[in-house]
Amino acid sequence: MPTYIYAITGADHPLRLDGLQGVGDPPSPLRTVAGGDVTAVVSDAPEGLRAKHRDVLAHEAVLESLMADGATLPMRFGLLGPDDDQVGDALRRDADAYRARLAELAGHVEFNLKAARDEQDLLLEIVAESDEIRELNERTRSGAAGQDDRIALGELVAGQVAERGKERAEKTLERLLPSAARAARAEPAAGQFLNVSFLVPAPSADAFVRAVRDEADRQGEACTFTLTGPLPPYSFV
Repeated sequence: MPTYIYAITGADHPLRLDGLQGVGDPPSPLRTVAGGDVTAVVSDAPEGLRAKHRDVLAHEAVLESLMADGATLPMRFGLLGPDDDQVGDALRRDADAYRARLAELAGHVEFNLKAARDEQDLLLEIVAESDEIRELNERTRSGAAGQDDRIALGELVAGQVAERGKERAEKTLERLLPSAARAARAEPAAGQFLNVSFLVPAPSADAFVRAVRDEADRQGEACTFTLTGPLPPYSFV
């Protein structure tokens, strides 16, 4: 039977699993698999596992309990190994790398920040600051623009949106990075200029949240900042 993997810890972690339940219906009992000086917290993998609300909550509860007691490498929901023996072999093979990452993540949490700028506000700025775009836009609105003009306008505007979004993202990161240990960027969704996860020392979490709020205030009402956390440091495992 496949082995469901919740997290990896050091062999010295207290691993207090009493009262915790694994995924599945009925819940799978939790157990540990040792490999060198690291340990995986696992259970049997139920058939047809899906991201049901109960199972996701059970997975998160195991991670939160482990993280409260010491450094933990959280696995994303649904990670499976072939069986306990092969999980143990993988732990022994890469134990040094796991220990190094555990040391890096000890006492840290993750925050994810997504930032977007109001599209209409951005387009008004672009038109106001570019004579060429403003002229093409006026010709298009009046019906005097040809197909080539409309294509050129679209390309120019798209280029400006990308360029300004990149510039704003870099400045935002520059101001927030001093409040974090590391950052991991992801591809922003449509309409966003930034999607980034920050690794933050747990004692500094409140200070980091204040820094994000200050940055949101600095950028004004035309920008929307969505901060999620503290989370297990999935992006840095």
